[in-house]
Amino acid sequence: MDALGIIFTILIVIAIIFAILYFVGKKMQKKQAESAHLIQQNKQIISALIIDKKRTKITEANMPKSVMSEVPKRMRFQKVPLVKIKVGPQIITMFTDKNTFEALPVKKIVKLEVSGGYILGYTTQKKGEKKVEFERKLTWREKLANKLQDMQDKK
Repeated sequence: MDALGIIFTILIVIAIIFAILYFVGKKMQKKQAESAHLIQQNKQIISALIIDKKRTKITEANMPKSVMSEVPKRMRFQKVPLVKIKVGPQIITMFTDKNTFEALPVKKIVKLEVSGGYILGYTTQKKGEKKVEFERKLTWREKLANKLQDMQDKK
């Protein structure tokens, strides 16, 4: 094989890999949209006291065996945001996403938007309290521009 044949073979393999990734990604997007629709359909609002929140492995979170059997094996050893809440006399551990996890207040009673074992969002119980809104993180270009602006202001 000459060099042109090797390069052509490598390009074909790369094209096949990209095609496979494209179709797998499309399939995953359909599944994600379907599950998001199902989650929104089954959303409930409950009043609960947030006891604790932490990032931990699912295996260390004392989840029921039925939940553990549904979790993919690769996810069992990743740290995920878990929130321990008290609903009535029951203490429950629930999953949440990163943004909701950071905004949830600890040791306060809030109204949670829940779908199954997943916290989608919350509203505060009292009318005077406001939700904590985090400002977005700056990109490295914005940080660099801010530093440059500060240096120019000092001169």
